[in-house]
Amino acid sequence: MTEKQETKSHVGVANLERRRHPRFSIDLPIEYHLIPSSLSHTGRALNASEGGLLVYLSQQIEIGQHLKIKLFFASGSHLNSIEILTEVVWVDIHLGKDWGDYRCGVKFMEISQEDLNRLKIFLRSLSE
Repeated sequence: MTEKQETKSHVGVANLERRRHPRFSIDLPIEYHLIPSSLSHTGRALNASEGGLLVYLSQQIEIGQHLKIKLFFASGSHLNSIEILTEVVWVDIHLGKDWGDYRCGVKFMEISQEDLNRLKIFLRSLSE
């Protein structure tokens, strides 16, 4: 193994250890608005954990921007939605046109205990 390959493997291990919660692949609709605006936009959530989401948005968002996100999902026979106040922690340009032009990582800033419980149950159902 070359020195460069060894460095890459160490970086991968460090990145895994930074995550507090396991991530689950999803493809769910979201509705969001920038704080303090109330103008809603749509997007997609492509992965989720108990602490954050990977979302695709149609507009450029800045790191540190707060978003109010409504995530829609089915759990059993029920259609649920949860509301989360999030903060954008990273932004990447996505050139595909399927989900939007901008890929963002958001962390949860505020979520009700009831909504967090619903999310936990939904995520647990994905691993069964």
